[in-house]
Amino acid sequence: MAIPVSYNIRNLIVRKTTTIMTAAGIAMTVAVLLAVLGLVSGLQSAFANTGDPLHVLVMRKGGNAELTSLVTQQQFQIIKVFPGIASGADGQPMASLEVVSVINLPSVDNPEGSNVTLRGLSMRGVQMRHLKLIAGRWFHPGEREVTVGKGIAKRYPNAALGKQLRFGKGLWTVVGVMDGGDSAVNSEIFGDGPEVASDFNRPDTYSSALLQATDEVTASALKQALESDRRLNVTVMSEKDYYAEQTVSARPIQFLGFFVCVIMAVGSCFAAMNTMYAAVARRAKEVGTLRILGFTRGSILLSFFLESLLLSLIGGILACIVVLPLNNVTTGLGNFITFSETSFNFRIGPEVMAIGIAFSLILGAVGGLLPARQAARKEILTALREI
Repeated sequence: MAIPVSYNIRNLIVRKTTTIMTAAGIAMTVAVLLAVLGLVSGLQSAFANTGDPLHVLVMRKGGNAELTSLVTQQQFQIIKVFPGIASGADGQPMASLEVVSVINLPSVDNPEGSNVTLRGLSMRGVQMRHLKLIAGRWFHPGEREVTVGKGIAKRYPNAALGKQLRFGKGLWTVVGVMDGGDSAVNSEIFGDGPEVASDFNRPDTYSSALLQATDEVTASALKQALESDRRLNVTVMSEKDYYAEQTVSARPIQFLGFFVCVIMAVGSCFAAMNTMYAAVARRAKEVGTLRILGFTRGSILLSFFLESLLLSLIGGILACIVVLPLNNVTTGLGNFITFSETSFNFRIGPEVMAIGIAFSLILGAVGGLLPARQAARKEILTALREI
């Protein structure tokens, strides 16, 4: 016969001070884990949602970052006529020669400034990305104007609509704010390609070429054809793969967060264990009475173990409540490939919270098993004599 769960709930309520303190300790540990998982999930989502399966990115041979790549206009003239590249409504190839650099802007978190990606491109490149304007307009070709991602506009006060940014050889006016969904494009600033290249003394040497294939099979064939052409000496990769590789920037934060969680988890397990040992000591007579009433050792072990799980579950729920306000909060993280900051939103979704609850139950299970075993092994007469 099993001991009713109401018995365990009543004991937790009666010992409310101890219950709250222990649950709070577990909640702190789980909250750290949830924050780390939310950060990593948000960054991975930003990169996963960037790029198009039909897009291929052309960089110099051996290149793995646009910032350090060089593609000349002469190379681009050869590249854009390769078979397999889709044509736009005007009959011209869907190909964009782009220059990428970084500029320093003061942010809400770092008044000293953080690196931000600046991308010079044509309006063809804008069209290929299927972006949406949420304020203002697109930059005009040949003008010193920029359109900024919504993450940039939110985190960098100087990049607000209508303001001017100083980089390159002078001032650039912010004329629009674009929305790339959950993609990393929200962390970039777009300007006219030739104007940006001229300001950074790169009139002929751009960074990369973005091409749109007619279909995914053709995209793979186009990649092989470009890399096989000895005139070009280039590396070609899927745009999706390029951004997927940038999730490496989250690994140091992920490692540090998990390391801190492991240390805190040990403390939380001991806290739960001490709480349950104290409960066993105080309720020795209750254990003896339960045995007299016919409850087996297994029932008592299960009851105390369940009580520890309920205690940790309270901690897990508290952690979810504490961390939930972080959901969709915009933050930024340095990218080791682009050497600039990537803006993204925390993602505290159902999957992340489920992991947090499961982690709290593991803490409760580890901390409650030995005390529950001790309670179950008490002899009836010994338990009744204990005060």
